[in-house]
Amino acid sequence: MKENPIRSLSGIPILLYMLLGAFAAFWLFISGLGAFDTGKASPFFLIISILLTIAIVFGLAGLYMVEPNKAAVLSLFGKYVGTVKDNGLRWNNPFFNTRKVSMRVRNFESGKLKVNELDGSPIEIAAVIVWQVVDSAEAVYNVDDYESFVHIQSESALRTMATSYPYDQHEEGQVALRSHAAEISEHLRDELAERLSDAGVQVIDARISHLAYAPEIAQAMLQRQQANAIIAARTRIVAGAVGMVEMALDELQKNGVIELDEERKANMVSNLLVVLCSDRATQPVVNTGSLY
Repeated sequence: MKENPIRSLSGIPILLYMLLGAFAAFWLFISGLGAFDTGKASPFFLIISILLTIAIVFGLAGLYMVEPNKAAVLSLFGKYVGTVKDNGLRWNNPFFNTRKVSMRVRNFESGKLKVNELDGSPIEIAAVIVWQVVDSAEAVYNVDDYESFVHIQSESALRTMATSYPYDQHEEGQVALRSHAAEISEHLRDELAERLSDAGVQVIDARISHLAYAPEIAQAMLQRQQANAIIAARTRIVAGAVGMVEMALDELQKNGVIELDEERKANMVSNLLVVLCSDRATQPVVNTGSLY
């Protein structure tokens, strides 16, 4: 089922003609009653006025209004005829059944879903979906209720996507929910586009709006994140301290400031690492005696 554009007549001239016809039917009805002559009734005029009134009422059923960014899907006795997207008051065959479909861009935020991420930890996740109907015929005839279809399929796609990635990045280059927002959004958008293509719906954007661990494990996961942060910070500090010690030894040897044997070098390295890696400020001890 694909959208088929169809022509329609402007409803304003049709409405004016019907108003003139209504006036003519009223005049014929009065004339048929003999109000404008000797009082003798004219059955012919009465019949013409009644038939004209029926035709006008029947013609009024073919008028409908199409607002901007909306479409009218027309069907005849259950068969799809076409779609009208011309704005304003329109007129078609009065036997056509008309169903309005909004072509405007719409968005909604899914509810907070509780799912298990790739590592099995329960998380809460929600997303904002921006979508638009691009094929009115598919939206009306391929699914029962396209708005409900979009909401249900969006939650299903969000669940599927959330179970495919870990919450945090544990390895270099690994895509995670918390650290790779662009990649996750693209995956979710592609997943939705595949699910909603048969409903004539285009997914414009899909982004995570809420992401958190479930309350029952939030505290434990926070402690793990803090531990990982401390380990990463310590690793960086140690790497920097080793580099600074190497630089200090190289500069002393290059400039010939002092000659140190291996034991004294080890002692100096130990002292520098203590100073550079300590959590608290070190207290210097001044040697006023010999060099050693």
